[in-house]
Amino acid sequence: MAGMDVFLGRLNPDMCVVTAAADGERAGCLVGFASQCSIQPPRFVVWLSKVNHTYRVARSARFLAVHLLTPEQHDLAELFGSRTGDRTDKFAHVRWREDQDGAVVLADAAAWFVGGIVLRADGGDHVGFVLDPVASGEGERPGKGPLLRLDDAVSIPPGHPLD
Repeated sequence: MAGMDVFLGRLNPDMCVVTAAADGERAGCLVGFASQCSIQPPRFVVWLSKVNHTYRVARSARFLAVHLLTPEQHDLAELFGSRTGDRTDKFAHVRWREDQDGAVVLADAAAWFVGGIVLRADGGDHVGFVLDPVASGEGERPGKGPLLRLDDAVSIPPGHPLD
């Protein structure tokens, strides 16, 4: 539908890194489909591609962590956006810690929150994970400037094609 291409082409959403941990496995990916979805109670939704390693781990997770980045953290975005966890231990290249129920929090993110998964919604090639925030904070190197956006990350090749 050509009209939707025009509409979607005008969007420039914030990008974030979503991490998941379950059954002794960690995963994380760069996400462009994420948004607050409720004010009361506070809820946030992240959409993960079904072909993504992070999606497969998130299916068994109870909590996910969502991390905001600044444009200066392009290298972190590239690590989580261009490499697949099927072949790369992304966490060997970053500082991180465990939080609620083993959720993985990236130490260098500008800001982060951990949310309990309250709903999964199949949206086609992506699944939405609705999160109930239980912990949040700034990273050890918080950025006060603008957030990383799609235009900042468009040059990052995906770790998995959409198929």
